[in-house]
Amino acid sequence: MAFRPLTARAPAVLLREAKPLKAIFGHAQRLGHLQRLVESQLQPAAREHCHVASWREGSLLLIVTDGHWATRLRYQQKRLQRQLQLFDEFASLTRILFKVQPPTTQQGAAGHTISLSTDAGATIQATADGITDPNLRAALERLAAHAKPKT
Repeated sequence: MAFRPLTARAPAVLLREAKPLKAIFGHAQRLGHLQRLVESQLQPAAREHCHVASWREGSLLLIVTDGHWATRLRYQQKRLQRQLQLFDEFASLTRILFKVQPPTTQQGAAGHTISLSTDAGATIQATADGITDPNLRAALERLAAHAKPKT
């Protein structure tokens, strides 16, 4: 008897029919809806730094990217709680918890890469040629050395 693999099914069908995936997908959709409600009450600058982690038994857990934003949100906690309680989803909200969790990937912190065009490098070198201060001239020449060679 030969093994016949199951026919492939579309991801949307799997999300609707497979019970474990359906539960995970439903929970993700619920958190996404709660996230949108919370974002509607946050300042625009704070929205990218605050994410809903869980909502159960009257307690809302928000993950914040750094201590600065956590402090700012704690100052606004009572106002935020009153505004969220106006939504049916948060009618039983009794407390908001803030946990700091920095992003797992650091954006742009991998290292300083300087890329200058050859024109920019030539302009910086020409500026360095006209400078009499030796320290400033050396710094400009080091900067000009980062220019990409023409290929």
